[in-house]
Amino acid sequence: MKVLVTGSDGYIGSRLVPTLLAQNYEVVGLDTGYYRDGWLYSAPAATPRFAAQINKDLRNVTKDDLRGFDAVVHLAELSNDPLGQNKPEVTFKINHQGSVHLAELARQAGVRRFVYASSCSVYGVGAQEIVSEESPTNPQTTYAECKVRVERDVGRMGDDRFCVVFLRNATAYGASPRMRFDIVLNDLCGLAWTTKRIAMTSDGSPWRPVVHIGDICHAVGCALAAPAATVNRQIFNVGKDEENYRVRQIAEIVAEVFPGCELSFGASGADNRSYRVSFAKIANMLPGFHCSWNVRKGAQELRDLFERIEMSPETFQFRAFTRLKQLKYLTRTHQIDDNFFWKY
Repeated sequence: MKVLVTGSDGYIGSRLVPTLLAQNYEVVGLDTGYYRDGWLYSAPAATPRFAAQINKDLRNVTKDDLRGFDAVVHLAELSNDPLGQNKPEVTFKINHQGSVHLAELARQAGVRRFVYASSCSVYGVGAQEIVSEESPTNPQTTYAECKVRVERDVGRMGDDRFCVVFLRNATAYGASPRMRFDIVLNDLCGLAWTTKRIAMTSDGSPWRPVVHIGDICHAVGCALAAPAATVNRQIFNVGKDEENYRVRQIAEIVAEVFPGCELSFGASGADNRSYRVSFAKIANMLPGFHCSWNVRKGAQELRDLFERIEMSPETFQFRAFTRLKQLKYLTRTHQIDDNFFWKY
């Protein structure tokens, strides 16, 4: 199977490409390159190897770019809530319109399968104690709203010739060469390593489901390999039931894994996003899928990595490892314009 991975130079993409190559897929990457300034570590297994690399903005992809592919795995969007809220109008153009247009071009080009990286953030403020794929969505941010719209619009394209699969990932964590330190567990581990102190600004009471990046990559592989009749137009929450935590619980585990780390909490926060998620469907219906990681194991992985690479505070704070910092830098230095197109 020949697979195009959009966002191949991103946090997940730089781990997914080697994973798919190891499974004997022919992989081509596509990325616009916003985050190529950041590379946290090198290892043979972490170095992407492509049949080819397309350096192109998602919004400029053509049908010819997609001919000859059996599947598209679509990761390339503005990737979190703060970044989406920075310029909502641009977020809608990239994340919603750009993604739907990509799927339509893929269908026209004869691509047989389209796997979309969605997010459990679509649940927002969970109306039920535990939400599932059947629960109403309640997006609280532009980022989450775009995910809901893409699922709706691309879902309508699914038929016998075009299999569409939606993976609602829990909040990701874990080591990646294109690291992100703007997601909860990775950020807490970075603070624990560089400052030996985690000072929460809230009481940490909201619920968050989390999932290791390796388990996300495994889910993608399963979605590519599964019979079309099993997964077409299906939504799968990606994670496992035991990996629903209150944010304070994640912080407590991190503080235990990083010896000497002080931990404190603040008052109840203004962020009302809180949801517990059921992962029964993916465990029962996506052939071959299982989660291998948990928060404690993931925190230990990061502690071992930071020690091995001698990670400094300057590295932890480097702009390219925080999505909003990097996009603001590229805009401020006139490398991209106000619509996030490259100027040179």
